[in-house]
Amino acid sequence: MDFSLTEDQQVFRTQIIDFARKRLNAGVIERDEAAAFDRDGWQACAEMGLLGLPVPEVYGGLGLDVTSSMLAMEALGYGAHDQGLPFAINTQLWTCEVPILTFGTEAQKAHYLPRLVTGEIVGGHASSEPNAGSDVFSMATRAEKLDDDTWKLSGTKTFVSNGPIADVLIVFAKTSQARGFGAGITAFLIEPKTTAGVTVSPPIHKMGLRSSPMGELALDEVLVQDSQRLGKVGAGQAVFSSEMEWERSCLFACHLGAMERQLEKCIEHAKDRKQFGQTIGSFQAVSHRIANMKLRIEVARPLLYKVAWLKDRGERAVMEAAIAKLYVSEAYVQSSLDAVAIFGGYGFCTEYEVERMLRDSVGSVLYSGTSDIQRNLIARFLGL
Repeated sequence: MDFSLTEDQQVFRTQIIDFARKRLNAGVIERDEAAAFDRDGWQACAEMGLLGLPVPEVYGGLGLDVTSSMLAMEALGYGAHDQGLPFAINTQLWTCEVPILTFGTEAQKAHYLPRLVTGEIVGGHASSEPNAGSDVFSMATRAEKLDDDTWKLSGTKTFVSNGPIADVLIVFAKTSQARGFGAGITAFLIEPKTTAGVTVSPPIHKMGLRSSPMGELALDEVLVQDSQRLGKVGAGQAVFSSEMEWERSCLFACHLGAMERQLEKCIEHAKDRKQFGQTIGSFQAVSHRIANMKLRIEVARPLLYKVAWLKDRGERAVMEAAIAKLYVSEAYVQSSLDAVAIFGGYGFCTEYEVERMLRDSVGSVLYSGTSDIQRNLIARFLGL
């Protein structure tokens, strides 16, 4: 495995960091307090090409490999102080664009991908339900085949990232009572703003990532054409599993970038802040926390980039993505707790932005599959 960067990749990384610092960091505290989506920042990211990283040039994207896409997300997480915007971007990239690219018909690709890449429309997916998050067997949303061309969908989805602003969502529904892992689930492309019977809630108030809107989706006998089905009937689990490989690596590369910036912020504070006549960085209670933060970053990076390396070789990386997601998410939370401790009372105050880093990190052990789900997945691959 060679994780060294090419000259072009190094230049691209620097460009994204500079872009994020110049275009995305004004008014971050105010947006967080107001839970306001940064539409201008979203459009700026589209113009930078960040909404089309893995999408082929024929559809308006950059056509990058997985390693370069991951590198771009790490740079965005490092440069952007508002982690809600990168989260919304990752949601569209890995849970909407990539599934359409991988499983969509040519007509679906041509209809959606160019507009997603330019930021004209916003995408996401809807899988979790009030009584069925990790438990896919309890999925209550149903899709009934009325005739050769029409399906009727009914049910409720929750925790839908980008839901309140989405123009297209990949919605998962049960199409049969078949048992087995993910059996009987089918994916559909639904346009919530223009489809009769679809109701989207206002944004749900969240602990962190507040500038990334999340809502509920109610489907009341929604009629969709068979041309809106994504992939084969009953193949919804394949769609979901494929997108999770991307999300559990590239999204968490954003968190890796944020951890790197967090470390630098803590080092700077430890060198400047004085107590008992000396800088606090001279105290082991502080320096050891910072050393552990660095250790977590150095362990996380090869775990993530191994996933990219495997996928660029055309190999599956389900277990490797689960390992990377599990480690990075828990490391992100612990480093954020350490950062608050290093800043002391200042870390509890909004002005220093450390408390927001902690709030933003907590969700990482929940979305894309909880830590317990990742451990179950890893254990299953080990034959347990």
